[in-house]
Amino acid sequence: MGVLHNRISQRELKERLYKEKEARTTISFYQYFHIADPKQFRDHLYKSLHAMQVFGRIYVAHEGINAQISVPCSGFEILKRYLHSIPSLENLRLNVAVADNGKSFWVLKIKVRDKIVADGIDDPGFDMTKKGNYVDAEAFNRLTEDPGTIIIDMRNHYEYEVGHFQKALEIPSDTFREQLPMAVDMMKEKRDQNIIMYCTGGIRCEKASAYMLHHGFKNVFHLEGGIINYVNTVKEKGLSNKFIGKNFVFDDRLGERVTDQIIATCHQCGKPADTHTNCRNDGCHLLFIQCEECAEKYEGCCSAECQHEIHLPADERKKIRKGKQNGMMIFNKSRHRLKSARHDKI
Repeated sequence: MGVLHNRISQRELKERLYKEKEARTTISFYQYFHIADPKQFRDHLYKSLHAMQVFGRIYVAHEGINAQISVPCSGFEILKRYLHSIPSLENLRLNVAVADNGKSFWVLKIKVRDKIVADGIDDPGFDMTKKGNYVDAEAFNRLTEDPGTIIIDMRNHYEYEVGHFQKALEIPSDTFREQLPMAVDMMKEKRDQNIIMYCTGGIRCEKASAYMLHHGFKNVFHLEGGIINYVNTVKEKGLSNKFIGKNFVFDDRLGERVTDQIIATCHQCGKPADTHTNCRNDGCHLLFIQCEECAEKYEGCCSAECQHEIHLPADERKKIRKGKQNGMMIFNKSRHRLKSARHDKI
């Protein structure tokens, strides 16, 4: 089950996507609920979604489901009815992408994981059912008008860099598991104040709110449906939008434009820019921000070294890559390092 994408190259699958005549809708959703047999749940889900021509990335665990997918527009209602027919997903909220070209995914991958979001929590007393109170867009705006309210961004530093809510505090870390204890430590003197936590679609801030309550905080809230649901709601209802910049997303788009403000800078020249890209050199693939001028100058690479490397014969590139770590590499502007064992090349 699910080996179809292994028989065809990623390049061919992507080419097929761009040749599709029907537009697609990009959707994200999650739900914390107990799944007794994640593998069985995964196999049934894969069979059903594959038949609906759904593409995307889904994680299934005993604690629930976390999904980012796309579906042909004509199949959206069919998909919605199917998901709502699954026990515990009857009232599932589907977050429709804010800015969508329909080219977010080109294959369906459903994986069984220990958790649907890696949190590093190993305390048996932690209980996800004891979570903070939801706030919708209207309540969020109202609460944030109070100068005593603390707004915490529960996303990674590179997400915060290109867009965030006004007055939001950044927890400058590479991973969610690092952020949780940092948030508790940062807020330990403000346990009695209203704290609103937010993230992209709600999954991280919901768990973070439960973690804060577990550590003795009282007035903890989390933004229902995250940034995506907030932005769609303020548009629909004509509310004041307190989010500025771009919303980073974990698919091929790497971002959704929310407002015209560009609050980040190019990691190569320092000009205003908020376009994330992966270094064109497959031996590097660093995630970083690059302006159009630098993209042309460096041919989509993060450095002159990588630019030189992409023009070498294939066998030489293979020799250079041999023995190098090539996992998820992220330029960390705040710490001037990469999330890898490689040297910083920017």
